[in-house]
Amino acid sequence: METPDHAPEPDNAAKGADAPSAAGPADDAEAASNAETAAEPTGIAAQDWVTASADPRYRAAVVDLLGALAYGELAAFERLADDAKLAPTLGDKAELAKMASAEFHHFERLRDRLAAIEEEPTAAMEPFARALDDFHQQTAPSDWLEGLVKAYVGDSIASDFYREVAVHLDSDTRALVLAVLDDTGHGNFAVEKVRAAIAADPRIAGRLALWARRLMGEALSQAQRVVAERDALSTMLVGGVADGFDLAEIGKMFSRITKAHTLRMAALDLAS
Repeated sequence: METPDHAPEPDNAAKGADAPSAAGPADDAEAASNAETAAEPTGIAAQDWVTASADPRYRAAVVDLLGALAYGELAAFERLADDAKLAPTLGDKAELAKMASAEFHHFERLRDRLAAIEEEPTAAMEPFARALDDFHQQTAPSDWLEGLVKAYVGDSIASDFYREVAVHLDSDTRALVLAVLDDTGHGNFAVEKVRAAIAADPRIAGRLALWARRLMGEALSQAQRVVAERDALSTMLVGGVADGFDLAEIGKMFSRITKAHTLRMAALDLAS
């Protein structure tokens, strides 16, 4: 039996990006990315899952989306657990372990949602494993600070993309996607640590700025690869189902993601 995940109410979740919070440098960049995507739901975005999933093309696109997001959360858990080993202090190690736990909880919610709509979670994730694994292999950090920048930049780009897509999803799926994109605290933690390191040794700023630019390019390249290889996802994005983006809007979407990246780089005291 297909039942919605017990996520926050759809209307509130859709507005979650604009909800007041304890703002920090990372929050400002996220708010800039989200502000332009808020709009009154129409079409499929105004429907619930049961109604919207009657269209098999839409259902296939959502299964792909949840599979990609679930594997991303699982990979984030693994990466944060590995990064904790590089932490210079016990306090830092504990903070990263807590964030890793939050990422795994997000994965569990997505896995359970896939099972609830009678889809096999592993099968849904499998098509995206290689692309994400390749990204992480190609961008393995060489030290603690590069690991923090990677998590901050890479995770933020992915979150920006999924938030853009969420606007076009049914209310139940949108609520779940936005809920699992909630900040685990890594953003402001990374900003605090990186800025402190740069203040102590300004020479590292250039190296980290180059690293962040490389991450941006690799992340966008992998995102385009994933979408291109999955017909259901690409069809949804260009408006074939779910009132998706037209080609002009896709360009605007990537412009918004790039703008948010620039703000995050500024929050890190790095040049974009």
